[in-house]
Amino acid sequence: MRPLFICGHLWRCVGIAEFYINEQIRDKEVRLIGASGEMIGVVSSRDAQKMADDKNLDLVKISPNAKPPVCKIMDFSKFKYEQAKKDRENRKKQKNVETKELWLSPNIDNHDVQVRVKRAIEFLKDGNKVKITVRMHGRELGRSSVAVKILDDFYKHVEEYAILDRGAKMEGRRMSMFLVPKKDDKKKENKENE
Repeated sequence: MRPLFICGHLWRCVGIAEFYINEQIRDKEVRLIGASGEMIGVVSSRDAQKMADDKNLDLVKISPNAKPPVCKIMDFSKFKYEQAKKDRENRKKQKNVETKELWLSPNIDNHDVQVRVKRAIEFLKDGNKVKITVRMHGRELGRSSVAVKILDDFYKHVEEYAILDRGAKMEGRRMSMFLVPKKDDKKKENKENE
């Protein structure tokens, strides 16, 4: 934010995102909210600006679509700081869901399938999506029904932990399906851990 000096006063004219502040507000009348949150009423924007200047605060348009627009007297730099702090907190709380992929083949052994099932269950318990892919080569492409059977059997093993997000679908030489974790199981585990 670049401050401008006009007549010995410090004016802040550049706002963030959708907020208009001080001289950027061009409306004739505004509905004004005071610095402590009290409703002052409908006043001219010139009078509102004068009130904000008397308190060494900014006039900020917080609801431009209202008739008349709603403005509030506040310390804009403090408001901007608090908004940035809230955004950082929200980003910390936000969980990034990753898609984990497990590979199978049409002639996979039963023990190998069980190992992949355990890995898939671990991924699902962590809250990640799981993509199960059966890779086929050469003559195996002619027997895609085997890949469908493998994927169906795999889903039966993880059914209590997962919901089928997208069923078996052929993508070139691969057949894939997507699994997402069941939300109820995740809540139960959190309660048990507490």
